[in-house]
Amino acid sequence: MENFPIINLEKLNGSERADTMEMIKDACENWGFFELVNHGIPHEVMDTVEKLTKGHYKKCMEQRFKELVASKGLEAVQAEVTDLDWESTFFLRHLPVSNICEVPDLDDQYREVMRDFAKRLEKLAEELLDLLCENLGLEKGYLKKVFYGTKGPNFGTKVSNYPPCPKPDLIKGLRAHTDAGGIILLFQDDKVSGLQLLKDGQWIDVPPMRHSIVVNLGDQLEVITNGKYKSVMHRVIAQTDGTRMSLASFYNPGNDAVIFPAPTLVEKEGEESKAVYPKFVFDDYMKLYAGLKFQAKEPRFEAMIKAMETGVKCDLIATA
Repeated sequence: MENFPIINLEKLNGSERADTMEMIKDACENWGFFELVNHGIPHEVMDTVEKLTKGHYKKCMEQRFKELVASKGLEAVQAEVTDLDWESTFFLRHLPVSNICEVPDLDDQYREVMRDFAKRLEKLAEELLDLLCENLGLEKGYLKKVFYGTKGPNFGTKVSNYPPCPKPDLIKGLRAHTDAGGIILLFQDDKVSGLQLLKDGQWIDVPPMRHSIVVNLGDQLEVITNGKYKSVMHRVIAQTDGTRMSLASFYNPGNDAVIFPAPTLVEKEGEESKAVYPKFVFDDYMKLYAGLKFQAKEPRFEAMIKAMETGVKCDLIATA
């Protein structure tokens, strides 16, 4: 198995730009994941985010998680658990409107640090979307424009901790799934591993690296690229030792954004059927995804095609 793609973004600024762009292209086409180093977010910012996130979990969430485990009898399970995950999470919304002031138990320093971190991640996500446009032969800003809808993109961070698990063979940290949205930027623990992706029928570890940002592509980029890039199944394996920190930031289309294969990427033979993915409103896809997250993505795409054919969503698409 070839090595997991690790991309040094600094090399875009010098003589190795072409090679680096080719590495990004290969990662998008063949992995759906890659890991960034020298991405422009200062290490001291990441260290502060990590320190405050782990401190918040210890202070505010660890005991609640232990009580949840006890109430569900999870430490004594004898068969595989398929309906829940061994994770403690909360969600911060950044765009279009922040909820960071409304999330309970966060101290002022943590709120301010996460606001700053989110702005840096938003900038990085938009830079990456333009790099993808360049590799795909799309005009600069195309993906950002598609994601914008009428009110701007959705952007938020899922803050997760995966505590030590006594039965990691029976309870997943996070069950296998593809991400519904656009481009995902992950700041993960560099000491406790667990994230895996499915490649060529095998589960591959995503290596924990200090100060790196892991990037993966969601279902919407698969549709827009007409399958040239694919979202990939991934999961988190719970560990018996150590608590794994994970901050996954999702840069997604706006609720009313209309998603469809980019015309320049569809074979130019004048046949609409050459677009192998449906056209839909992002919010409609998310409503479908909510109940089917841990199932294969293909039936979700098929359901959107059927909705179009039967006219269920025609009023939404016609007005977009």
